[in-house]
Amino acid sequence: MRASVSTHWPLLGLRVATPRVELRPPDQDTVAALIDLVRRGIHDPDFMPFDVPWTARPSPELERESFRFFARCWANWSTQEWDLPFAVRVDGEVVGVQGIHGIDFPHRATFVTGSWLGRSHQGQGIGKEMRAAVLHFGFEGLGAQRAETGAFHDNAASLAVTRALGYEPNGDVVKERGGLPTRCLEFKLDRGAWHRGRRDDISIEGLDACRDLFGVG
Repeated sequence: MRASVSTHWPLLGLRVATPRVELRPPDQDTVAALIDLVRRGIHDPDFMPFDVPWTARPSPELERESFRFFARCWANWSTQEWDLPFAVRVDGEVVGVQGIHGIDFPHRATFVTGSWLGRSHQGQGIGKEMRAAVLHFGFEGLGAQRAETGAFHDNAASLAVTRALGYEPNGDVVKERGGLPTRCLEFKLDRGAWHRGRRDDISIEGLDACRDLFGVG
């Protein structure tokens, strides 16, 4: 009997779930669904929430580069630096991406998060729920000591999620956006602060098979 792809790449067997959302690394069919979401729009055309304006690419470059992003995440994976874009589902429907990124994680025990949601799924509390799920994965699953994130000063939705989950301000940086210098606010969440608000209704499956890929025992 032929082995499944997840036998050779066990990251595909990961699952993080809350009562409302499910996070899984995307297979090829899920990547196609995510690209369809991107095509339909994930932010107001007059506002750019990303420091790399990838959503401004014209079709078909947008779709092709979106596919290449997911392919690069697998192709460039190492314990020194990894980038895991979880596909987010609500009631089985793909609604967005919740990413988690680690650099020298075995020594730094720090991860960074980033995310996006299809426009029709925004304003429903999904962003907070999926961030809570990935924080649980990073702290409870991987044993992290610190989470970091950031957003432009005028990205009210992202900043609201960050503050609601207990992050502390961690300075700011100036990044180029649309040819103009724009302030980006940085935040941190230490393990102790996360643990004080730790939820007991989030589950992790499939991690034991791929701990070595994250550089953790």
